[in-house]
Amino acid sequence: MRCVIYHEPPGEPEQVDCQQADGGRAAVLDSLKRVGEGEFCWVHLDDPGPRELEELSGPLGLHPLAVEDAGEAHQRPKRERYGDVLAVALKTLWYVKDGCEVETGEVMVFTGPRFALTVRHGPADPTSEAARRLGEDPQTLRFGPVAVLHAVLDTVVDSYTEAAVQVRTGLTVLERRVFSPEREDLTEGIYSLKREVLEFRDAVQPLVPVVQDFADPHAGWPEEMLPYFRDVADHMHRTDTEVRSLDELLNSALDAHLARVGTWQNDDMRRISAWAAILATPTLVAGIYGMNFAHMPELSWTYGYPIAVAVMVGACALLHRTFHRNGWL
Repeated sequence: MRCVIYHEPPGEPEQVDCQQADGGRAAVLDSLKRVGEGEFCWVHLDDPGPRELEELSGPLGLHPLAVEDAGEAHQRPKRERYGDVLAVALKTLWYVKDGCEVETGEVMVFTGPRFALTVRHGPADPTSEAARRLGEDPQTLRFGPVAVLHAVLDTVVDSYTEAAVQVRTGLTVLERRVFSPEREDLTEGIYSLKREVLEFRDAVQPLVPVVQDFADPHAGWPEEMLPYFRDVADHMHRTDTEVRSLDELLNSALDAHLARVGTWQNDDMRRISAWAAILATPTLVAGIYGMNFAHMPELSWTYGYPIAVAVMVGACALLHRTFHRNGWL
């Protein structure tokens, strides 16, 4: 548990760390009680247990349903309002290049009149980058807890953009392998990447209307914050369009690969049929002459055997040339 108090005396906003060591839970709770006018606190929890959330629910005035959502790590991206408290659930994303996988986590952001609470589940922690951005632009802190919500949203959406770029790079490599002259079964690889993109889409698409609603004038934010949220909404729409494009390209790549597999199978069948026809000709001639009838053409002729063999070889050569010319061999 970490807690930072932001307050704004005349001049630039300042911040005071109200926890310097682990185990300072009591210090955090005490600091929450001392937040005064013109100040707000930012409390952050990493993979909290029920006890930590229950301890904070009283001082922050969290609804029991909000506490329940914060404790579960499988929330759909959404926004909920419980009186003066706004709860926003986000999914964190990062791309694992070695395994071509999209890993997901979760962060929930709660904002009230004088506090912001972030609860993280999973390895990715966007709050560190969000705190850095707030430090670089301290003027946004005068808008209160909504500045923390914007910073976390902006960080998460930027991570979506970076992940989309990496997924597209992996897809480009996969497309080159699909259309390479080598025969390689890529069905499993394409399907695996498509499954990751679907997981990506499940994190992005539900968040689009949420972010768009934050950018509208009726969102309840200070008017100065609306351009910030509109910028996030614009990035969100671009990422959503990119994810949809990736999904469609994967469908096309899978269809193209399956078509190529079908072409390979047809080529194999033509080769097999051509060789079967070539081998059938000497088999037919040898089978007729192997019937051992007494009256057969040229049985007593000295050159009958070599001529029969020559006819079989010539017929096989003619068939081979014909099939090769037609692309069957």
